[in-house]
Amino acid sequence: MKISKDTAKLSKSLLRASLVGGRVNPDRVRKVVELVSNSKPRNYLAVLKNYQRLIRLEVEKTHAVVQTAVKFDKKSATAIEQELRLRFGADLTAEFAVDPSLISGVRIRVGSTVWENSVRGRLESLEAALAGR
Repeated sequence: MKISKDTAKLSKSLLRASLVGGRVNPDRVRKVVELVSNSKPRNYLAVLKNYQRLIRLEVEKTHAVVQTAVKFDKKSATAIEQELRLRFGADLTAEFAVDPSLISGVRIRVGSTVWENSVRGRLESLEAALAGR
């Protein structure tokens, strides 16, 4: 959905108003939504929809999804989680999942950042390179 510049600008300013110390504050989000819903500025539904998208993206920056082909032992999972917290902040949460389609290796996603070192990823890269010949 394409939004106007004014809608994007307003939703970004609402996002900034919702942050405390660089992190999303649920109380402020509630107040912002209530304020916009009550005042109903022009295109307020588009503003709220874009604001929701921005909040979701901001929250995803503090959540890591670690996928592996086999289950990690507790020690390895703790080490990975600590390393991710050093890089992305102490309030990062981590979710560990098993994905046998990776064949071997690991895929880590934090927000829009993805690190992949799996056999599946390498096979897909090889396939793309061969298809481009």
